[in-house]
Amino acid sequence: MTNLQKGSKKLLNAWAFYDWANSVYTLTISSAVFPIFYGALFLKRSHYIEVFGLELKNSALISFVTAFAFVFVAFFSPFLSGIADYVGNKKMFMKFFCYLGALSCMGLYWFNLENIYVGLLFYFLGLIGYWGSLVFYNSYLPDIAFPEQQDKISAKGYSLGYIGSVVLLVINLLMIMKPDWFKITGTGTQSASDIAMRYSFIMVGAWWILFSQYTYYYLPKGSKENGEKLTKSVVFNGFKELKKVWGLLNDNVPLKRYLGGFFVSSMAVQTVMLVATYFGAQEIQWASEEESTIGLIKCILIIQLVAVIGAFLTSRASAKFGNIPTLIVINTIWAVFCALAFFITLPIHFYVMATVVGFVMGGIQALSRSTYSKLLPETEDTASFFSFYDVAEKIGIVIGMCLYGIIDQITGSPRLAIVFLAAFFVIAIFLLRRVHRK
Repeated sequence: MTNLQKGSKKLLNAWAFYDWANSVYTLTISSAVFPIFYGALFLKRSHYIEVFGLELKNSALISFVTAFAFVFVAFFSPFLSGIADYVGNKKMFMKFFCYLGALSCMGLYWFNLENIYVGLLFYFLGLIGYWGSLVFYNSYLPDIAFPEQQDKISAKGYSLGYIGSVVLLVINLLMIMKPDWFKITGTGTQSASDIAMRYSFIMVGAWWILFSQYTYYYLPKGSKENGEKLTKSVVFNGFKELKKVWGLLNDNVPLKRYLGGFFVSSMAVQTVMLVATYFGAQEIQWASEEESTIGLIKCILIIQLVAVIGAFLTSRASAKFGNIPTLIVINTIWAVFCALAFFITLPIHFYVMATVVGFVMGGIQALSRSTYSKLLPETEDTASFFSFYDVAEKIGIVIGMCLYGIIDQITGSPRLAIVFLAAFFVIAIFLLRRVHRK
């Protein structure tokens, strides 16, 4: 198919639609159904399990596996982004990670404690697939949109993601709470609801693959018309490009300072988003297991729906007040949220906090991506610059998840870890205030 012109409405919409396709992973696997499913496996036994030769708490274990996956992505994304720009086929790499993530989600159907290593492997590969595909998805933004379009289309992508993921989550919720409506029955020690959760993992993978095809149909092959053949010398080209980007940062002080603030902020934001459901399941005083399951999913739905509004209002605020001032306000709200999280114990507290998180979650993600894109120098090697962005984000997540897991493992409660994250938002505010200073 003939490539669409940069800035065309059809191309922008096709790019944004990938958020509709892949956001079901972040909602169902990272935030809602899988954390509840994983926690339910430990309800009738100790929350500690012997794995990798260690006695680990279940929530600490999943935190460490998550951190290790991000180490993997952070290490390999420079290889992949450099190769993608050199060969001129970012779409091929984006597809590979998309399908890896989607098929791994389907593999979670077989997750159980008897074969814990197989289950953790699928969880690990799902993370790699999702975040690996984002390296190339994000790098398309300056290729397909002009600077004045980037805030709006970035926010639209996140909004589509929130809406699409909620649609599937509602279907999954009905399956879990009313399995008889879908002719789902239990087998052996597994209830019908347990089986429904497993079916939801398969549905995530199928949804992700199916709806991503619209994006792939319209996205160009890459930033170059005719890519060069892959050779051994290209393998390390990504690190050369990363080094070049690091050198260019010395000549672009605003971008360098922004990356510092983004790194610290992302460390805290992504950690909170990844552990919120595990925190709610363990620390909130639910009346029963059923109330816990329904309550946690309700909170996730609240977050997703409010996030649509948050992303839209943040886009409007950035247009009026500027990107950096808006990010500073959002980081301030995050800092207050983390400090107050230490005191929440009741379901109503969790619902209120979920509303706040939803509002600032969509805003900070969409605006962070588009702000970085605006600060980039003129270049065709956008994948390398976005690889640097993604590496910073992933290393931040590794640090955040490890801190959370260590504190959770030592104290048996993650409350202090959440409060500790507030300090990172304060540091981010300080760094962002310096972005446009001489």
